[in-house]
Amino acid sequence: MDRSLIETYAAGGSKPRTSIQGLSRNQLTAFPIPGTWSIAQIVVHLWDSDAAATHRMKRLAAEETPLIIAYDESAFVRHLSYERDDLGQALALFEMNRRWTAAWLSRVPEKDFARHGIHNQRGKITLGEMVALYVEHVDHHLKFVKQKRAMLGV
Repeated sequence: MDRSLIETYAAGGSKPRTSIQGLSRNQLTAFPIPGTWSIAQIVVHLWDSDAAATHRMKRLAAEETPLIIAYDESAFVRHLSYERDDLGQALALFEMNRRWTAAWLSRVPEKDFARHGIHNQRGKITLGEMVALYVEHVDHHLKFVKQKRAMLGV
C-alpha cells in the first residue's frame, strides 16, 4: 500500500467541517432533496461510519481473517436522531479519530496492509483496501453536501 494514503486519510478529517462552513442550523437540517439525508445527517453519518471503520481496521490489523459485518446506515439515520446531535462534537470526533487512526496506521508494518478479513457484503477486503475505501467515503458524501448547498443557494 502506498503510505501516502495514510496522510490522505488523515487530511480528510477537516473536510466535513470545511464543507459546512457558513451554514445556518436551518440550512444544515433542510431537505432540499426530499427523501434524502440533510447535511447535518451526512456529517453525523461520516463520524459514525468512521468510528465503525476504525474498529474494522483494527480487527483487520490484529485478528486472523475477521468477519466484518455491514450495518444499515439508513436505519441509523432514521432511528438514532442524527438531526439532534451536536455537529460541533461530531466534527471534532471525526477529526480526532482521523488523526488517532492515522497515527496507529503509520506504525503498522507494510506487510500487514495485505491482511484481510471477510466483509459480509463485499467479500474479501484487506486493511489497505479499507483505508482506501474510507478515503473515498468522505468525498463520496461531501459531493452530496455540495449539491445540497447549491440547491439551498449557499
